[in-house]
Amino acid sequence: MDGSMRNKTCGAPAALYTPGIPSTNEYSVFKTIKPFVNGGASGMMATCIIQPIDMVKVRIQLGAKGNPLSVGAHIARTEGVAALYNGLSAGLLRQATYTTARLGIFNSLQGYLKSSQKVEALPLWQKAASGLTAGGLGALVGTPADLSLIRMQADATLPPEQKRHYKGVGDALVRITREEGVVGLFKGAGPTVTRAMALNMGMLASNEQAREMIVEYGGFQAGTLPVVLGGSTIAGFFAAACSLPFDFVKTRMQKMTPNPDGTMPYKGSIDCVSKTFTNEGFMTFYTGFPTYCLRIAPHVVFTLVFLDIINSVQKKAGL
Repeated sequence: MDGSMRNKTCGAPAALYTPGIPSTNEYSVFKTIKPFVNGGASGMMATCIIQPIDMVKVRIQLGAKGNPLSVGAHIARTEGVAALYNGLSAGLLRQATYTTARLGIFNSLQGYLKSSQKVEALPLWQKAASGLTAGGLGALVGTPADLSLIRMQADATLPPEQKRHYKGVGDALVRITREEGVVGLFKGAGPTVTRAMALNMGMLASNEQAREMIVEYGGFQAGTLPVVLGGSTIAGFFAAACSLPFDFVKTRMQKMTPNPDGTMPYKGSIDCVSKTFTNEGFMTFYTGFPTYCLRIAPHVVFTLVFLDIINSVQKKAGL
């Protein structure tokens, strides 16, 4: 059979399938979800390292006395070393939802804006706007897991009659839904979203800006260790400085329990800010700042470094 007959009977040659190499459609799907998957994975890896510091930070905000080391030692001595990892399951779920969404949305927005404007670098205000948007949407998705994490970490500080004794993040989510309704899963969502917007504006915008400036003025090549670590460290500082007051309000809102007369201590986040400022002063919002900075900055650094490593490995693999 000659070539013309083969074309008439079989049509155009079909694309060959090569085992181990994604098809065009598969690659397109992977390229779309890649920023989300990589973001969530990097956040979960960072959480496994930072969880004990986060536990100490929450205890200090809830009234524990002493420096971070003494508070951590007290927890380990009185409750066991494993207590420093209370809420790890909720923390990992939070990263799998919140960080997956925020880093995925941010990187997707950055890619879209650069492509539509045909530029290599965006102005700082667009980076900040992307960070605000990604942080807000990501926090809304992660609020139920964040609420579970705070309650599990704070449980040991409550009077015996008020302890919730959650067995894990699944038990916490089920019981909150059963006892408080689905709306209860989003208690404190307002301050959670606000805090996340501030944190991600500080973290993501400053990371992008710092890396560009280190390359331009420091003479380093993009993607090298000084650029990655330098940008991540600067991002960690700004993330902590921008977000701690919102984190303080969020923690108080999520931890509060009814007064003896059945009323709640605060009517909302604004009421919490007003009463705290009036009764305790402005600097109360920065309670536990050294520990918070010690926790936030390393988590930001680890997350961004792990993200860079994951992206580099995938790039070398042709993904």
